[in-house]
Amino acid sequence: MEIKGAVHSLESFGSVDGPGIRYVIFLKGCEMRCKFCHNPDTWKITDENMQSADELITKALKYQEYWGEDGGITVSGGDPLVQIDFLLELFKKAKINKINTALDTSAQPFTREEPFFGKFKELMKNTDLVLLDIKHINENEHIKLTGKTNKNILDCAKYLSDIGKPVWIRHVLVPGISDKDEYLNELADFLKGLKNIKKIEVLPYHTLGVFKWKELGIPYSLEGIDPPTTERIENARKILNKALD
Repeated sequence: MEIKGAVHSLESFGSVDGPGIRYVIFLKGCEMRCKFCHNPDTWKITDENMQSADELITKALKYQEYWGEDGGITVSGGDPLVQIDFLLELFKKAKINKINTALDTSAQPFTREEPFFGKFKELMKNTDLVLLDIKHINENEHIKLTGKTNKNILDCAKYLSDIGKPVWIRHVLVPGISDKDEYLNELADFLKGLKNIKKIEVLPYHTLGVFKWKELGIPYSLEGIDPPTTERIENARKILNKALD
């Protein structure tokens, strides 16, 4: 039986979700409830817009001439790992077609328990790059910010280092929550212990998705928090990039 994925949306010419020009597939489904999420409409899996791996590969290949040496497909969300069976099939077929694959994930579904872990190990054989979002290094603050622990997320980061999988770290900078120097230094110290980081990206908090919360009737708890200043963004970049020294 053919597996189909619950697709939220597609982006033909993505330039910020991995190297080169990317065909970005946004899947539905996420267990975290990040207070700053700009895609709350991806949280729930619904049966609208179900697509097969073959359908998506066919669509992506129409743009292959624009990818150059570095481009390919990126699967984002939501958190794609929620649909790991479909993701595994999609990436296997991508590699058959010699397509570069990037996974954009917060790793919240990660566990070393079976059957997930066996599927994840197989997925990594077909994944060229992981864009790993670390929302907060402090567990208590992470729970307050996302509703979930970060222990398994940090364990995923360690596992990816152990297997030498190339990773870009992404960190959303939220004033008063994740931009404090003590947390940034703690995160930098953690990242120093990893051997596979190719890039660290600081993503400034923004309010562009607030209208979606209102449309969905969900209270937005970060009302009144402004995006970080240029100075605080540069400060975060400077601290976190010490991990690459």
